[in-house]
Amino acid sequence: MSTLLSWGDVMNSKGTSYLLWLSILLGIGGLHRFYNGKMISGCIWLLTGGLFGIGQLVDLFLIPDMVDSHNLKQVARLGSSPYAPAQPIISRLIDSPKQREEKLRRDLLKAAQKRGGKISVTQAVADTGADFTEVEVTLLGMAKKGHADIQNDPRSGAVVYAFPEL
Repeated sequence: MSTLLSWGDVMNSKGTSYLLWLSILLGIGGLHRFYNGKMISGCIWLLTGGLFGIGQLVDLFLIPDMVDSHNLKQVARLGSSPYAPAQPIISRLIDSPKQREEKLRRDLLKAAQKRGGKISVTQAVADTGADFTEVEVTLLGMAKKGHADIQNDPRSGAVVYAFPEL
């Protein structure tokens, strides 16, 4: 049985936040704030009945932004996107950003080698599963350091990164 987490396990939903917001009807305010990582204001809401109901009412309109903000922080913390191919969350937490970057460089070199020493960003994304921005930044960095040449494909005009040593 696998114990790997998926993006659904770390991303918050607006529906759950609204359900937690309803806890004020039971006299417990601020649970939606705890859920979205706002611990200090969650404590204040809990101790004051959602700032005497006024803060709780205002939060009814702020919940979508609260959830989006929390989810963006999760994406930044985990170093990828929920739309990227599945990668175990645990490995993202264990591997440092430098280790992930180095692995992507090796994967890009292997992909370019399979394609005769040349690769486009789109081909690299398809071959490595990394997102477009990450691949493009990494390839540009490799070109800047002299590991690759930037060319245009004579037929399609697409930007191609050529690795002369492959």
